[in-house]
Amino acid sequence: MPVLEINAISKSYGKIRALENVSFNIPKGSVFGLLGPNGSGKTTLLSIVLDVLQANSGVYKWFGESPTYLHRKKIGSLLETPNLYHYLTAVQNLRITQTISGRGNEGDIHAVLEKVNLHERKNSRFSTYSLGMKQRLAIARAIYGLPKYVVMDEPNSNLDELGENALVKTVQALKANGSTVVITTHRPRLVGV
Repeated sequence: MPVLEINAISKSYGKIRALENVSFNIPKGSVFGLLGPNGSGKTTLLSIVLDVLQANSGVYKWFGESPTYLHRKKIGSLLETPNLYHYLTAVQNLRITQTISGRGNEGDIHAVLEKVNLHERKNSRFSTYSLGMKQRLAIARAIYGLPKYVVMDEPNSNLDELGENALVKTVQALKANGSTVVITTHRPRLVGV
C-alpha cells in the first residue's frame, strides 16, 4: 500500500490553474522528489496533502485512508516558508513540536539541533537567526523525533553549500532508517540521494 495516494487533484487561484488532475502514488520507504521550476504548483500540492489548502477537486489518502489530524501527527513537515515562533528559542520551538506531534523527548531536541548545526544557538530567539539558520531550524522541526514520514518543500532554500550537504546526509539517514521522504525542489541533487 502506498504511503500517499493522490488522485486527480486540481487547484485554481481565480483564473490561474495551479494543478490540473494530478495523480500519483508514493511508495513506503522511498525518497520521492517533485521536481519543477518555481511556480509549477509543488508547494500548492504539498499544502493540500498537509491540509493547509483545499483542492478544488480530487482526493488524496494517507496510509490508505481519508486524512485526519491523527494521520497528520505522524508526518514531519516543512512548507516553503519556515513558520516558527519568532520570540521563542530553538529549544522552545522544538518543545512545541514535541507536544503537538507526540514524538521525541528532551534528548532528541539536542540531538536534532546538533544535526542541523544549531546547538550553539539553541537558546537564541528565532528572530535573531539568519535566513539559513531559520531554514535549518525548520528542517530540525520536520525531522524531530525521527518520523517515518517526512514532507519537505524546498528544504534547500536559503542554505549554503555546507547546509545543503548536511541536508543530503540527513535525507540519506532518514532513508536508511526506513522513513519515506517527499521533497519538492527545482534542484535535482536532493532527489538523487
